[in-house]
Amino acid sequence: MKQDKWYVGIDLGGTAIKLAIVNSNGEIAYKESQPTQVAEGGDRILHQMDEMIIRGIEDLALKKEDLQGIGIGAPAFLDLERGYVYEAVNLGWKDYPLKDRLEEITGLPVVVDNDANTAALGEMWKGAGSGASDLLVITLGTGVGGGVISKGKIFHGSRGTSGEIGHVTVVTKGGYRCNCGKQGCLETLASATGIVKLATDALKEGTSSTLAETLKANGALEAKDVAFAADAGDELALSVLDQVGFYLGWTLGNYAVLLNPEKIVVGGGVSRAGEVLFKPIRDYYRQYALPHLTGDIEIVAATLGNDAGVIGSAWLVHSKE
Repeated sequence: MKQDKWYVGIDLGGTAIKLAIVNSNGEIAYKESQPTQVAEGGDRILHQMDEMIIRGIEDLALKKEDLQGIGIGAPAFLDLERGYVYEAVNLGWKDYPLKDRLEEITGLPVVVDNDANTAALGEMWKGAGSGASDLLVITLGTGVGGGVISKGKIFHGSRGTSGEIGHVTVVTKGGYRCNCGKQGCLETLASATGIVKLATDALKEGTSSTLAETLKANGALEAKDVAFAADAGDELALSVLDQVGFYLGWTLGNYAVLLNPEKIVVGGGVSRAGEVLFKPIRDYYRQYALPHLTGDIEIVAATLGNDAGVIGSAWLVHSKE
C-alpha cells in the first residue's frame, strides 16, 4: 500500500489502548484495541503499543521508517513540553517519562497531550467540527471532559489544564461530592454517573417511574436506561435530563461568552441519548448565552465516536510538520 505519509494515533486509557495508523487525509487504514496491561507496569504498556504498531505496519506492508511519528492522548496530568506524566491515576503512573520511554522503545518521535484534547482535535480534523478552527468540544462519559481549540490549536493555558469543564462548580451548596475533592462540579451531574445518581435519588423519594422496575430487575440503573425511559415519555427520566440539560446549557452559555467558538461539539457515551438531551441543552444555552454574540453558535453531536481520540492523536504529529 503506497501513501506518502503515515501517522500513529494512540488513545490510552486505564481499560483499553486504542491505536490507529492514519494517512495524511486523516483516514484510518488500520486500527486495533487491546486491554491495557496496567498491572504489569508502565514499560509493559509501552511495549504493548510497540507490538500493536508492528502488527499494523505488517498488515499495511509498511516499515517503521514510513511512519512520521506517534501521537498519544493520555488520561494524565502532564508536562506537555517534555511529555512527562506527573500522575495518571487509572494507569498507576507517577512521575513517568512517557515521551522519552516510548521514543526509546519504538524508535519513533512522540507527541503527548491530554486525552480530552486529542478527542477534540479529532472532531476538528475529521468530525463534527470539520471546517471550524475555533471549537469547544466536551465529552460526556463516566466523567465530563473538554478541549478548547483556538485557531486550529489546543489552548492549554499556563499549566496545560484549560478545558476542564467537568470541574466547573454548578451547585454552590449541597452538591454531590466529586472525585476531584470538591462538591457540586458539573461532572457530578452531567456524566453518566451523575445521571444515575439523579434518577436513583428521585426514585428513593418515591417518584413514580418505569425506572423503578428497571432498577428492581437489574439491581442498578445505567444512564442509557434513563435515556430510553425519557424517549418513551417517562416523566422522571425527562425531568432528570432536563436538569442535566440545564446545567450543561448554563455552563456552555457562559463558556461561549468567554471563548466565542464557531461550534460547540458534544460527544461521549451520554451524548447518544440524542434529542431528549440535546433539546434541553440548546434551550437553556439560548437562555443563558449572550444573544447577539453567542446565541447562534451551533451545538452539535460529535460524529467520530471511539475514533476521535486516535484521529486527534495522529493530528498531533501531522500538525508538527
